[in-house]
Amino acid sequence: MNAASPRTAFLTLFSHYRRHPGQLAMLIVGLWVASALWSGVQAINASARDSYARAEALFSTGLDRIERRDGRPLTLDDYLSLRLAGAPVSPMVEGEIELAGGRRVEVLGVDPLTLPEISGFRTAGGTGSLRDFLQPPYRTRLAPDTLASLTAEDDALPSLADGRALPPLELAPELPPGLAVMDIAVALELLERDGLSHLLVAPDARVELPDSLVRSAAATPMAPGQLTDSFHLNLTAMGLLALVVGLLIVHTALSLTLEQRLGLMRTLRALGVSGRALVGLLLSELLLLGLLGAALGILSGAWLARWLLPDVAASLQALYGERVGIELALPWHYWLGGLAVTLGGLLTAGLGTLWRAARLDVLGLGHAQAWRAQFLRQLRSMTLAGGLLWLVALGLLVWLDRQPPAEGLTPGFVMIAAGLLGSALWLPPLLAMLLVGAGHLLRRHPLAQWALADLQLQLPRLSVAMMALLLALSANLGVGSMVGGFRLTFLEWLDQRLVADLYLRLPPAQYQAAVDWLESRDEIDTLLPRASAEATLLAKEGSQYQPRPASVYGVTPHPTLTESWPLLASQENAASAWRAFARGAAMINEQLALATGLAPGQRLRLSSPSGPLELPIAAVYPDYGNPRGEVMLTTTDLSARFQTSPDSIAIVLERELPPGAIETLRRDLIQALGIGGGSLIDQREIRRRSTDIFERTFAITRALNTLTLGVAGLALLSSLLAQSSQRRGQLAPLWALGVARGPLAGAGVVQLGSAALVTGLLAVPVGLALSWCLVAVINVAAFGWRLPLYVFPAQIAATLALALGVALLAAVLPAWRLWRTSPRILLTEFEAL
Repeated sequence: MNAASPRTAFLTLFSHYRRHPGQLAMLIVGLWVASALWSGVQAINASARDSYARAEALFSTGLDRIERRDGRPLTLDDYLSLRLAGAPVSPMVEGEIELAGGRRVEVLGVDPLTLPEISGFRTAGGTGSLRDFLQPPYRTRLAPDTLASLTAEDDALPSLADGRALPPLELAPELPPGLAVMDIAVALELLERDGLSHLLVAPDARVELPDSLVRSAAATPMAPGQLTDSFHLNLTAMGLLALVVGLLIVHTALSLTLEQRLGLMRTLRALGVSGRALVGLLLSELLLLGLLGAALGILSGAWLARWLLPDVAASLQALYGERVGIELALPWHYWLGGLAVTLGGLLTAGLGTLWRAARLDVLGLGHAQAWRAQFLRQLRSMTLAGGLLWLVALGLLVWLDRQPPAEGLTPGFVMIAAGLLGSALWLPPLLAMLLVGAGHLLRRHPLAQWALADLQLQLPRLSVAMMALLLALSANLGVGSMVGGFRLTFLEWLDQRLVADLYLRLPPAQYQAAVDWLESRDEIDTLLPRASAEATLLAKEGSQYQPRPASVYGVTPHPTLTESWPLLASQENAASAWRAFARGAAMINEQLALATGLAPGQRLRLSSPSGPLELPIAAVYPDYGNPRGEVMLTTTDLSARFQTSPDSIAIVLERELPPGAIETLRRDLIQALGIGGGSLIDQREIRRRSTDIFERTFAITRALNTLTLGVAGLALLSSLLAQSSQRRGQLAPLWALGVARGPLAGAGVVQLGSAALVTGLLAVPVGLALSWCLVAVINVAAFGWRLPLYVFPAQIAATLALALGVALLAAVLPAWRLWRTSPRILLTEFEAL
């Protein structure tokens, strides 16, 4: 061949798409959507990890804290007396402010002149000087994304809800989003406080403290990335599923394109193009299309991530308390990673097609039966591979049953992937078996026999699209069942836990005054004081867990509360558990029970200011949405053992009150105690906020699930449209034998509808198995609590209807084209075959 031959051969191969633009569109769209969904998820993860890195760099340096033993704010006298005694302590104040637009920002007031050198806040400096930070009009240091969201178009300073202005804004790239750092003097003024949150001191500094103060040793906090790994792994799994479904479209398009170009490739081989050169040309074509599809996908993925990121940030804030910026922060390796994954997936999808093209005999390239025989061998391989994958999934299930729940996240996802892929690989052999069986049952119906034989001929092209549809339907049903079950459980749990009408949270100094005022009101039936503290769960001899932080929660065991509070496990019954609790026993949440193996009847050891406490466990209770282990005591026991005061009151009102009585009580209470409206929340508001958090938490899951299902439908539609012109020619002999175009078009719709119905029926058990894995394995490993499994018949019916609807929609356009095609064109296309 001369020097121009490779170029001529490449253009000749590529000219196929000029005659079949639908196949080119199918290839590019498949790459586009696969890359877009995967890249979008990775962009979200990359932006979130950037926020985690900033937070970890700022907060990971451990400093001891000094606080009042009674839980009240530190006074300036406390701080000054320690400084005059030579103690190297530094004051800090924390709180939230509400801006004019309703947005809330966390404020941190520091004194950079007294901060220990190891403090991360010393290096979180802004672009201005320390002099500007410490002197009027001071400075408000913000992360780049927070600064961008607060800066108005006219560059005016944002103001607080009461009209006061923030100090001038200053960029501080090291800060995490949602945090404003300023001098402690201006922070106290903005927060309207005269007390300090705590004092910071280096761990190696020796300080003599009065009895009224207590020093908390520096604890190494768990990195935010560790806490949120489960969330991002879940997103990655959803993105990977979308990538696989999109690449199945590409595989279908490549198989069809290669089959239709077999005659052309045979001609090129006869003209002297070697087999190796021909495969190289096809590979170059794939890379060219891959670069185009990847570029479109990565740009679309960044747009998708920007659209979904606010919901992701809200979810991470609600689930883990982690602040994540709502502006994308994409490192350079994100772009290269998206390109590498897309091209790698494309080569994986096209490798089998290239291998078959290289190995088939040149003289047999134009015979469809060669591809048919190849497909029959593939069916046997699919059956074997699917069985092996299911054995892997079952083996992992048995192994996970013997492991601690926290270690089951990644193996759990591997188990789900093996089960889904095994089911997808079993689908084409199952369809082939059903076609053979249906052929025996309908052997006396010639048109039905032809329809079945024609569907068998289409099966090599349709199988991949049906596999994509099965994966998408199973994921849709499984995730939808899990989310729906979570919603029912969550709302029922909220109704059981929120027994009071109003919830008042106030500083300990105002607690007694609030109780005295509330007890004087006739509208109030019961007051249920609550308290909270932090402790460490200590390991006992022979225990299988390490010491871990735990929240301690105090409640008042009044019948109003105990009659509705749900319990998961107790030694005898709920009544006996509550009696033991009132006598000083503890209850633990499900997260702590699963993480440590503790159960009712056993004893736990808990750190406290007065020394280790050993308490019997009366019961285990559900605590949905809490990522931490929690120990519950009575409010009286907690206050006595942890030397703290109640910090909130649940207010139960009389059942029959005149209209407007609750609003009158709210207004009078706010005026009498001089508290902000945010300190008093009613039950309906808490329920509404909790439901909103739930909806936003699963918004991205629903979005990715819907997009994946849309990609699967696109795979089926594009497969049919790409081969519709070829199939029209095969229908000409039947028309010539007297079969009208109407029955021919109807037969095509029935063919595809039946295949889709079988796919949907198989998706039901696979989807339910997926839902069980999500609630029993993934949810336990990710969040530490287990959900009950719910089955929704309406959702199953909707899944089957969706499968039929997608298939019929994909079949209508080819059928309509057939109906409008004249007999002369049918005969012409048949002669061209």
